Amino acid sequence: MAMRAAVLGSPIAHSLSPVLHTAAYRALGLTGWSYQAIDCTEPGLPELLRGCGRDWAGLSLTMPLKRAVLPLLDQVDPLAADVGGANTVTFAGGARRGHNTDVPGMIAALAEAGVRPSGPAAEPALILGGGATACSALASLRGLGADRATVAVRDPARAADLLAAADRLGMRVRLTAFGEYAGRGRGMLISTVPAGAADEYADRIQRGDCAPLAVLDVVYHPWPTRLAAAAQQAGIVAVSGFDLLVHQAAPQVELMTGQAAPLAAMRKAGLAELAGRREYHRLP
Repeated sequence: MAMRAAVLGSPIAHSLSPVLHTAAYRALGLTGWSYQAIDCTEPGLPELLRGCGRDWAGLSLTMPLKRAVLPLLDQVDPLAADVGGANTVTFAGGARRGHNTDVPGMIAALAEAGVRPSGPAAEPALILGGGATACSALASLRGLGADRATVAVRDPARAADLLAAADRLGMRVRLTAFGEYAGRGRGMLISTVPAGAADEYADRIQRGDCAPLAVLDVVYHPWPTRLAAAAQQAGIVAVSGFDLLVHQAAPQVELMTGQAAPLAAMRKAGLAELAGRREYHRLP
């Protein structure tokens, strides 16, 4: 039976997900499968879900749909419930089930780069941003053995969802104003903000005011970001959003197809696509 899947968001035309998933289907010999990008806003999500019949294997979701989808699901996996967001929906057995693959994807991307788990005694990681991806970062840090983090946000009054997720995850969080972090920053630094928003932290690294154990920047285009370039120049491991994207897409493929994801084929296709996009590799 021909099966369909898609990534939803708005805007969504830039998404690499169709390239990664289509490459996986090709490598797995799933000739009847298709994966597309569908522009969908929060108000349009309920109707779109209602239209997903037996020929739909699953959906990938971007913000703000990761949170908006939760009340529309029949089942929510414990991790997605704790994080407060599902980036994946499957339809097996006619039930809408929500999953979060951002967390295992982030852990896998860091592990691939050689970033070792840190215990509770380590200096807290610094997370930039307070949205859904920051919540996944908290869960990832918990998976790496941490029990606390510092989170830099522009508006602490809008951090309620983050603090609620931290409470569910058993993570202690210290909020700080964006750009005013006073520590030496020797823990991990995870940036969940758009390209350019973390430039002041790149300046800190260049001055030696901040020396993180490793940097994970969820941006993948253009690459490297100023933050990643500053880290690389300082001899600090820098993990890209592309690595995260590939590693979160792999469990999505497995959830939707029931087969092991062909990671190498997905990575190769994604890199080839990025190489053809203008300004992917840019000067710091």
